[in-house]
Amino acid sequence: MSLNVAIVGVGNIGNIHGGVYEKRPDCTIVAVCDIIKEKADKAATRYNCPGFTSVKEMLASGIKIDAVSVATAGTENGGDHYEPTMELLAAGLPVLGEKPISNNIGHAEEMVALAREKNLRYGINLNHRFTPAALRAKEWVEAGRLGEINIINMTMWINNPNESSPWFHIRALHPHSLDVMRYYGGDVEKVQAFFKRGPRKDGPDGRRVCWSNVQVNLLFKNGIIGHLTGSYDAGGSYGLETLEVVGSEGRFVLLDACEHLTFYPRFSRQTETYDYLGGMMGFNETFNSRISKWVEQNIAKVSPDEIDASGAAALHVQRIIEAVIESWETGNVVTL
Repeated sequence: MSLNVAIVGVGNIGNIHGGVYEKRPDCTIVAVCDIIKEKADKAATRYNCPGFTSVKEMLASGIKIDAVSVATAGTENGGDHYEPTMELLAAGLPVLGEKPISNNIGHAEEMVALAREKNLRYGINLNHRFTPAALRAKEWVEAGRLGEINIINMTMWINNPNESSPWFHIRALHPHSLDVMRYYGGDVEKVQAFFKRGPRKDGPDGRRVCWSNVQVNLLFKNGIIGHLTGSYDAGGSYGLETLEVVGSEGRFVLLDACEHLTFYPRFSRQTETYDYLGGMMGFNETFNSRISKWVEQNIAKVSPDEIDASGAAALHVQRIIEAVIESWETGNVVTL
C-alpha cells in the first residue's frame, strides 16, 4: 500500500516532513498547503503536486488524501495548529501535528475530542522518544533491568534568542522534555516550578520577555520523583539534552536525544555504552524515525488508541506545562 500524504504549512519544519515522505517508496505527496502563496507554490514545484492556500480549497479539490502533516507554527509555535487540524479531522483525515499540540488547552482538548469522536489516528511530532537509543532504554525499563524507578532527571536547553511571549520557552520547547519523562515515568500528579528571565540588553528592564530558564520538580502518580532543568540561554553547539533514569538496580543516561546511551549497574563498575545506535548521528535524524513510524502505523491501519505519541499524550504534556505556569504564578505546588 502507498500512503497519499498532504502537508499543511510548508516552512522549514513542513519541508523536513516532506523530505522524509519523498524518500519513502510507500508514500506519495499529493498536495501541499500554506497561507503564504509563495511557499505553497515553491513546495508544489519541489514535490510535483498541487499547491493550495487554504485547507478548505485543498479538501474541495477532490484529491485522494490518506493522511496529513500539519506543520504550522504561530504564537509559541502552537498557535496556528487548531484551525487546520479541526478542518482536516472534520473531513475524516488522520493528522500528524507538530508540537506543541497547541498553546491553548481548550483548543488541544477539542482536537483530541474530535479525533476520538471520528475514530481517527491523531499523532504529534514528539520525536525524541522515537530514537533507537530511547527505544533501547525503554526495553531496559520494561524488562526490569533498572529495578524500581525512583528518579527521573531531564535537562534540555538550546541557545534560542527568539521570543514571542512570556511563556514561549516552556510551551514551545518542553513538550519534548516532559513527553520523554512521561514515556519512562508515566503520568504526573504534582508540579512545583521556578523561572528566571535571562539578561537581554534591548529587553524591558534589561531582561528577556520570556521566562527563559526553568526548574521544575515533579511527582509522578506512581511515586517517582523527577526534575526538569530547561533554558533558552544555554546550550551552544553541543549539550542539547541529558536524560537520567535512576532505579533501585541501576540507572541509564541518554545524551542528546540519540547520540550516547550508558547503563550503570548499581552494584558493579561494568558499565555498558552505546554510541549512535542504529546509525543515528544527531537530532535532525529523529524526524525520520518519528514520521516513518506514523507512516507505518497508518499503512497498518492501527487503532487510533495505538498511535505512538498520540494527540492525547501530547494533551497530557500540555496540561503539565499549564500546571508549571500556574505553580510559578501562585507560588504553590499544583496538583493536576
